[in-house]
Amino acid sequence: MKNLLPTNYQLMKHDRDYEGLELELLIESIYKRYGFDFREYAPASLRRRVLKCVKDEKLNTISGLQELVLHDPACMKRLLRSLTVDVTSMFRDPHFYVAIRKKVLPQFRNYPLIRIWHAGCATGEEVYSLAILLKEEGLYDRALIYATDMNDAVLAEAKEGIYPLNEMRVYSTSYHQAGGREEFSKYYTAKYGHARIATSLQKNIVWAMHNLTTDSSFNEFHLILCRNVMIYFNRSLQDRVHNLLYDSLIFQGVLGLGAKESIHSISHEADYNILDKSGKLYQKLK
Repeated sequence: MKNLLPTNYQLMKHDRDYEGLELELLIESIYKRYGFDFREYAPASLRRRVLKCVKDEKLNTISGLQELVLHDPACMKRLLRSLTVDVTSMFRDPHFYVAIRKKVLPQFRNYPLIRIWHAGCATGEEVYSLAILLKEEGLYDRALIYATDMNDAVLAEAKEGIYPLNEMRVYSTSYHQAGGREEFSKYYTAKYGHARIATSLQKNIVWAMHNLTTDSSFNEFHLILCRNVMIYFNRSLQDRVHNLLYDSLIFQGVLGLGAKESIHSISHEADYNILDKSGKLYQKLK
């Protein structure tokens, strides 16, 4: 007699299919309820972070998380923090900042105003890193940095500019590897185990919410940094965001990407010159 019971493999496949449906429903619900669009994020990475949140919330299923998210905005804030991956540090990839210092900032010396967009700035460490470079190159007073993120909670932290003091000791090494010329402690004040970024570095920074997946361009920029953001997007969304960044750059403006990102195979690949290959810096040609 033929065995009509499902095999273990069939059961596992059914569970994966059901979980995939739950994930789709959760993402669609978030979009309709809160306006955050994760529908074109890379599925494997998205699933992994959602399942972590299910565990952190002490739930059993993605459907349980969906119900909680829809009725509890505080849970949505926690989930958003997980989905947007705000992993960052000051002078992350020091060679990137060496390239910025040597190959980008000298081009701005004759500009009366330098407009910079740091897209997906998370908790702000890399924004302040760039501010320090501008300060040391005598360009900060002519610069205006727009630091944006889709998560208002991390933006609030970034604006405060307060970080654990033990992290600043680690950042000091990265700062000097990035060509830093001063004592790193010059750029913050220490108190009660925390460090507050100097107010002189904060005055020319505009913090604002902006969602790369749904919002449009809001200015033209000489330099755009969008680092380690698009690795979480699927190919279609990556192309859309690249178009947005390209349209937001002035002629000969510079785009800076993360270590695992590039302009390879995007529609505007031929419209950029590789300014620094290892630093992932690209200059708009037209």
